[in-house]
Amino acid sequence: MTAPHIRTGRLGERIACRFLINLGFDILARRYRARWGEIDIIAFEGETLVFVEVKTRATRAFGQPWEFVDWEKRQRLRSAADEFVSRYDLGRYTCRFDIVSVVSPGTRAEEVSLFRNAF
Repeated sequence: MTAPHIRTGRLGERIACRFLINLGFDILARRYRARWGEIDIIAFEGETLVFVEVKTRATRAFGQPWEFVDWEKRQRLRSAADEFVSRYDLGRYTCRFDIVSVVSPGTRAEEVSLFRNAF
């Protein structure tokens, strides 16, 4: 059986994908595993390659979801993104890192926010 926090995170990723598609993003990959970590969503927005970290929380009791992407996590994401770009020869594209924040997934109070160029 899957732990509740894992189910919540996966639900948040599905919500984030739908949200990004509705904004015109083209999803290339989900849960890309690299040597340095995992990238939740990789997409194109126009000609820009976007690496997306999804943060999902049931409530804001402990802060905003995006606040949990600390310096160490950003470094791991950058390393994983470098690996992806190199592996698939995508160096000609401009890249950026976004965060999608999901609060109260699957409820009437659900909120989804996109922070473009977050770091």
